[in-house]
Amino acid sequence: MATAAQNQLPMFYRALEPLNSVQHSKYKVRPVLDMSDAAKTHAVPITTDEFALVQRHYPIVFSVGEQPVPIALMGLNEGVNVFLDETGRPHDGKAYTPAYLRRYPFMLARLRPDSDEMSLCFDPTANAIGEFDEGQPLFDGDQPTDATKAILDFCEQFEAAGQRTSAFMEDLVKSGLLMDGEVAIQPEGMEQPFIYRGFRMVDEEKLRGLKGDALRKMNQNGMLPLLFAHLFSLSQIREVFGRQMEQKKMPTPPKKQTAKADAEA
Repeated sequence: MATAAQNQLPMFYRALEPLNSVQHSKYKVRPVLDMSDAAKTHAVPITTDEFALVQRHYPIVFSVGEQPVPIALMGLNEGVNVFLDETGRPHDGKAYTPAYLRRYPFMLARLRPDSDEMSLCFDPTANAIGEFDEGQPLFDGDQPTDATKAILDFCEQFEAAGQRTSAFMEDLVKSGLLMDGEVAIQPEGMEQPFIYRGFRMVDEEKLRGLKGDALRKMNQNGMLPLLFAHLFSLSQIREVFGRQMEQKKMPTPPKKQTAKADAEA
């Protein structure tokens, strides 16, 4: 979930440029000033390493499709993010920010599809890396600075977490525990509930029915705590719904037909 070829850039990335000490010897890195794309994104990919933190603030669900991924819902309707302002800055500094957002504008990427070698790259359109007066230098001569080493370490950890997440999702799909999700919320004073679909979730009844080797395996490989974190996080759906109402970011109230919002990453 972390790597991509140049012609298949992940969400938020418009271009990728490999970082090197020749072309970028005088470059500095500064905070991204505009993450308005993130402010319009209601679902962000997360890794299993983050489940324990994410479940305190966001609903964790799974995308639809043949290769589902875990996502944190930052809004219940497409284009709505109740945790970030219009520039992409958090409304609440206490809420956990998913690593996918913190990684931008850097990432590790394979520059050639026939090679396993990965390079530290950045999005040059982010206006966060360049020959600025302010910011942290990326190189000291031809050597990376501590700032660059820290960025590389974070991206390597994210990549490793992405591989662990892929393995978890492969096991989860094979388990047959995933089902189509649906949540209905009936606000006071409205005739019809808002109904949200377009995501997948764990079938709690099937999970409770696991026995023997299947249950033992999930306990031993660490899947059970992750599944419980996902299930516990679903209570946050109503919290996110409440934020949408407070911020006046609700869709047209349903009448005879229910509203529908995709939670697909």
